[in-house]
Amino acid sequence: MQLPEQPVAGQPNPTVRRNADQLMVAVDEALLARQATFHRDDRPLPTVGTEPPVAQPGTPPMSQWATDASGVLKAVSVASLPIGGALWIVGQVDPLTLGIILGSPAVAALAVARLVAKIKDANQAAQPVVQHYHGTVHQDSRTVTSNTRGVIANTRNHN
Repeated sequence: MQLPEQPVAGQPNPTVRRNADQLMVAVDEALLARQATFHRDDRPLPTVGTEPPVAQPGTPPMSQWATDASGVLKAVSVASLPIGGALWIVGQVDPLTLGIILGSPAVAALAVARLVAKIKDANQAAQPVVQHYHGTVHQDSRTVTSNTRGVIANTRNHN
């Protein structure tokens, strides 16, 4: 037989202490079960950090229209170089040299045109490719025309 625990002077009753500890554990478990599992921070994000901006490779971000306009401007600026060079040459060179310089592109263009014509003739003179089929061959020669109309596209195919 076990004797009941006797309280010691100045100390709490061990049974009361054990019950209080159990109660505290139960309260802690209940608080942990109700704790939030997420945190939402609604503060706006900073738009600029502490680091200075770094140049990125490639074309800078811009609209499609700006990209197209940029390409046109580059093409026009490159095309203006020969015109400026020609105007400079006109003021610096005598007429015979100028005729030779301006006539040489025409001669080169004629030579390229003759070369293209010779290559075209050689391709037409080549033997045609003949395909050999073994077995049953079905050739479908139907023509399908398509007609699409309306704000919401509605396509009708006609055989």
